[in-house]
Amino acid sequence: MPITPAGAAHDAPNGTADAILLELVDEKGVTIGTAEKLTAHQPPGQLHRAFSVFLFDERGRLLLQQRALGKYHSPGVWSNTCCGHPYPGEAPFAAAARRTHEELGLSPSLLAEAGTVRYNHPDPASGLVEQEYNHLFVGLVQAPPAPDAEEVAATAWVTPAELAERHAKDTFSAWFMTVLDAARPAIRELTGPSAGW
Repeated sequence: MPITPAGAAHDAPNGTADAILLELVDEKGVTIGTAEKLTAHQPPGQLHRAFSVFLFDERGRLLLQQRALGKYHSPGVWSNTCCGHPYPGEAPFAAAARRTHEELGLSPSLLAEAGTVRYNHPDPASGLVEQEYNHLFVGLVQAPPAPDAEEVAATAWVTPAELAERHAKDTFSAWFMTVLDAARPAIRELTGPSAGW
């Protein structure tokens, strides 16, 4: 798949720009159609498939990313390691691995499914709505991130205590706590009790 900035269109072979399409789903996660990305996020939002990745190092620290300031949706906020949308027909696992590499230059040594969560989070700053059926993934990484500056402004490795401190003072994505809480059982299984997640 091509590496495509989240809000960009790309040129088709016929010279026209193709819109980025998202997979629309019903409440059970069954595909029911597609919609252009920005359209799907306009209020009240259309329920669509998404994914969220949580990667940890050998010390059990979570890799956070600060979204690039050029993003049209939730720019400059902190969030989980990686999140995004599969292309229509693309498996969520494949999309999660693809975008983790595109955004952060990382290929996890382990990546595992961690369930799904459905939410509806308006973003007050942009007026857009995250109406998502989100596939969760947890994993381990052994290399330092090499972020794409068009996607990621900064990264940080955090323990649970450091995350609590950062969450109290910095702005996080509207969906962050929802996806983190939904992924916690898998995170605890992955990192073990001593990590404190």
